[in-house]
Amino acid sequence: MFAASGLKKEYDNGQVQALRGVDFRILPGEFVAIVGPSGSGKSTLLQMLGALDHPSEGALSYRGASLAEFPDLASYRAHEIGFIFQAFHLLPTFTALENVLIPMFETHRSVAERKHRAVELLKAVGLETRLHHFPAKLSGGERQRVAIARSLANGASVLLADEPTGNLDSHMSDEIMGLLERLNTERGMTLVMVTHDKTKADRSDRIVRVFDGQLVH
Repeated sequence: MFAASGLKKEYDNGQVQALRGVDFRILPGEFVAIVGPSGSGKSTLLQMLGALDHPSEGALSYRGASLAEFPDLASYRAHEIGFIFQAFHLLPTFTALENVLIPMFETHRSVAERKHRAVELLKAVGLETRLHHFPAKLSGGERQRVAIARSLANGASVLLADEPTGNLDSHMSDEIMGLLERLNTERGMTLVMVTHDKTKADRSDRIVRVFDGQLVH
């Protein structure tokens, strides 16, 4: 699914080296956990996979095609990648249903098709009774479920999750992990998750450890 060779990322004219020549492969349908101390390069690596940032050097490919040569990275992010963040990033003045509808506004689906899909996705994450609630009226776990449903709106093949349970208590955290695991196994979605929690990382197929911008084994 992904392959990287000599991947480097520098900031401040080379004074900060977030990634220092990383090589890796991620297989289709694999659940990979990326772990490491704060500032080690974990989130930078995730941003590279999602084309939210670009490498300073090296090559990164998706399904065998170089991301640097993709004609439309916005379309790649919108249709191939689902993003899940610790902070949810829901729009507070929109309901759960409306938040899930937003990514579909620029698709060719009709209004009715978009609404039907959003409802079905919210049902799939267990929120069929919360469609018209605003984020402020939802618990942290419910908000993350809305964010997950939103990430699936355009049929992504890959979920990139950055500390997806970081703002949740242990019970909600386990529920969200279970949901992510089901998406990985039942839908065959490739799941790449940054986490500092060893118990969460141990639930993955494979753990990638990052330290000082390099992969360690």
